Amino acid sequence: MFDQLSKRLSGSLERIRSRGRLTEDNIREAMREVRIALLEADVALPVVKDFIAQTSQRAIGQEVIGSLKPGEALIKVVHEELKRVLGDTHAALDLDKPPPVVILLAGLQGAGKTTTAGKLARLIRERHGKKVMLASCDIYRPAAIDQLETLAEQSESGFFRAEENNDAVAIAQQAVDQARRGFHDVVILDTAGRLAVDAAMMDEIRRVHGAISPTEVLFVVDSMTGQDAANTAKAFHEALPLTGVILTKTDGDARGGAALSVRQITGAPIKFLGTGEKLDGIEPFHPDRLASRILGMGDVLSLVEEVERKVDQKKARKLAGKVGKGSRRFGMDDLRDQLKQMQNLGGVGSLLDKMPGMNRLPEAARAQMDDTQTRRMIAIVDSMTPNERRYPDIIKGSRKRRIAAGSGTQIQDVNRLIKQHKQMQKMMKKVGSKKGMANLMKRLPGGGMPGGGGLGM
Repeated sequence: MFDQLSKRLSGSLERIRSRGRLTEDNIREAMREVRIALLEADVALPVVKDFIAQTSQRAIGQEVIGSLKPGEALIKVVHEELKRVLGDTHAALDLDKPPPVVILLAGLQGAGKTTTAGKLARLIRERHGKKVMLASCDIYRPAAIDQLETLAEQSESGFFRAEENNDAVAIAQQAVDQARRGFHDVVILDTAGRLAVDAAMMDEIRRVHGAISPTEVLFVVDSMTGQDAANTAKAFHEALPLTGVILTKTDGDARGGAALSVRQITGAPIKFLGTGEKLDGIEPFHPDRLASRILGMGDVLSLVEEVERKVDQKKARKLAGKVGKGSRRFGMDDLRDQLKQMQNLGGVGSLLDKMPGMNRLPEAARAQMDDTQTRRMIAIVDSMTPNERRYPDIIKGSRKRRIAAGSGTQIQDVNRLIKQHKQMQKMMKKVGSKKGMANLMKRLPGGGMPGGGGLGM
């Protein structure tokens, strides 16, 4: 996510970090590079001008030039200005209202409103413990109603289908009444989209809004449309009192222009980022964390939260019990479990996005770190018999040929997996010993101990 912008910005700032002394000319040169990086990322021009003006004013003042480490001080200023543009603080959904809390989704066709409705329903149910109902006010596309019903089932939410579907306002009112009678805490209303902003759509959604007075009015926009996303959001904000924005398809957005433009142009906070098609592909938006990711500092907090939610703790404890217990205890089934846990966390790409400094990896190295290899390794393990998974040493010539054929891979791939498994066995055995654990802790920054600058837990 935002690879191009991250690479250009962090590259420009890294060059200036190493200088022992900064002058106004140095800073202006760096700001020129930052300006080009933002424009190439399709950030709206007014936002770029404001960002450069504010950053330059702070940088040329004593805040940077008077600092003992001016390079790091400049990076700090850029980080804080990015946070300001993105919205300073996390804006959560307002769910502490008498039920049912009504959430109205608006946006153009193809932005991902219907899928986002399903994602939101699942997130609200799982993280807030609320009973959710979905309803569609789209009277133009029957397929959208069917799609939303499927998503309601997948997200374990209620669903409302109107008997008459030619009046969006009536459908919205009936849905809210049904949610009230069914004791639902939240009702999410999906609305019709168009290929472009038009008067008829704006009039319809204004009437729907007036009839139900929703607590949240969220504009769903495709982040890959760049500054067009901000301009469309502005048009909707002029028609509706938007309470927030959801940026979709951010996993495919290498530029990041929409994220940096939409908050400042509309005044409405970004509340969520959508990634992929799966129902768990949505995450709350934290400006400080995204600013860190853009500057290549990673997002360890989000990674930790994701691990806590998605990692199977029972399997993790079982694996921890095998550390140091001897090589035979760690079988191929354990390796497959670890690979699947990684997939649950969004795959290698998602993990790399959140790790500090990963944006500086060479392109060739990043290209090799994709989920294709993970899926191939899982397929190889799945093609083994239970006995082979438990005792990989018995896998010889004929068995390797059968496993390769069954998984659609080559014998070299099977050999590589067996070799990696053996290396993991040895590593786990070493880490399990007191000496091995001591050596591991020494390699961590600050000795790796809490309060020693290491893990910082």
